[in-house]
Amino acid sequence: MKKILLLLLSITLSVSLCACSQNSAQTQETETAETAEKTSVPQKEDIVINETYTSTEDGTHVIEADGETASYSNIKVEKTGDSSGDEADFYGENAAVFATDGATLDLNEIVVETDGTHANGVFSYGEGTIVNISDSVIETSGNCSGGLMTTGGGTMNATNLNIHTTGNSSAAIRSDRGGGTVNVTKGSYVTEGKGSPVIYSTADITVRDAYLESTSSQGVVVEGKNSVTLNNVELVANNVSKNSDKSDWYQAVMIYQSMSGDAAEGLASFSMKDGSLLNKNGDVFFVNNTMATISLENVSITNEDAEGYFLRAAAAGWGSEGSNGGHVTMNLTDQTVQGDIIVDEVSTLNMYFKDNSSYTGAINEDGEAGEVYVQIEEGSKWTLTADSYVTSLTCTADSINLNGHKLYINGEEYQEGTASIGEAIEVVIVSSGNGDMQMPGGGPPEGGTPPEGGIPDGGHEPGDGQEPPEKPDGEKPDKPNNG
Repeated sequence: MKKILLLLLSITLSVSLCACSQNSAQTQETETAETAEKTSVPQKEDIVINETYTSTEDGTHVIEADGETASYSNIKVEKTGDSSGDEADFYGENAAVFATDGATLDLNEIVVETDGTHANGVFSYGEGTIVNISDSVIETSGNCSGGLMTTGGGTMNATNLNIHTTGNSSAAIRSDRGGGTVNVTKGSYVTEGKGSPVIYSTADITVRDAYLESTSSQGVVVEGKNSVTLNNVELVANNVSKNSDKSDWYQAVMIYQSMSGDAAEGLASFSMKDGSLLNKNGDVFFVNNTMATISLENVSITNEDAEGYFLRAAAAGWGSEGSNGGHVTMNLTDQTVQGDIIVDEVSTLNMYFKDNSSYTGAINEDGEAGEVYVQIEEGSKWTLTADSYVTSLTCTADSINLNGHKLYINGEEYQEGTASIGEAIEVVIVSSGNGDMQMPGGGPPEGGTPPEGGIPDGGHEPGDGQEPPEKPDGEKPDKPNNG
């Protein structure tokens, strides 16, 4: 049975009473600081409301900025009424607050509440469109109703928001076909519904100094040639529900390509520096049917599932059987990692240890499968917890602690205390539409839409295009159905 070692919050049980006292005081100080930070997140009752705007009609907006510069503050926005499909997910129909056609919309100290299907909170659509929102509260309760939504190349800048979604397929920070740029600083972002990660990225999304929590889905999902960057973020993920049988596993961070046409094929990227990642169920990272770079620096990572993997690169129900594995470059910088890694026969891994990083765990404990290259710079360390199998290894003489186990390099047993020089795995994948994708030595070639509002489990049927869409006049164009 696979086991993952948990990061220990208490270093030892044999500390002195004095040390315990000191640690307790430090913990109290930390908790006080965290509490102070969380109480600064805006609450509905603390926002002064001077005017309330309401819409109950299906498909309508409460506030719309179309090619203009507009600003609102100290208002409440209430939205009921439903919509469906691409008009809502791609083009913003039925969103409570909607900006389009190069508009600049500034929002400060507002409350947005939606209760309808496909009723997103605040939506930025199209190249040149910018939404700036700060010190505000967004709550959505219907299915397919994200908090912040960005598509078609729009821009969303958010500061110190309190977002809470309870419907299914309702990511707090969400993008769809055509993606865009999303910048989030501070605040609290919590999701409760099935298929509702905190972040679903078919865009370039950066979050800083914030609290992120999912209670039913992944914490973060990146689809296709898009990215998520987290800086000093507290991420808590409890993935306990599925919408399909495309994958057998739960995870905190999922990186994949659905082949819907909503996310361009290419290198996906997940980067996290400082802060913490707490996974309550399943694996920490899962990569399938795409190339991905995962970069971690000084992140506190804890997996509470003793049978979960740190990384699973493997085929699932997306893509073509036999060529739908996960192809991962993992960069560890000043990073401590504990937990096993599995790379299946159609997947690859290039793993780099830098700046005194340490890894405790086993790679492909059950034997040779996908190709794996490990490079350990001087000062970094790999401690085995079971026999491991890799294709190639570069390390100094003191980089590997076998810890009583065996390490096999391309079938040959490694001798502890010896240096090794190997070569990274070069990955070339034949794309279904964009030519070959190549990741030489695991390095990047380059890094959107979820099925139904940020839900990876349902997928889409194969789609027709990957460029940012133009909003149609009249009849809706033929596009893939949501899963």
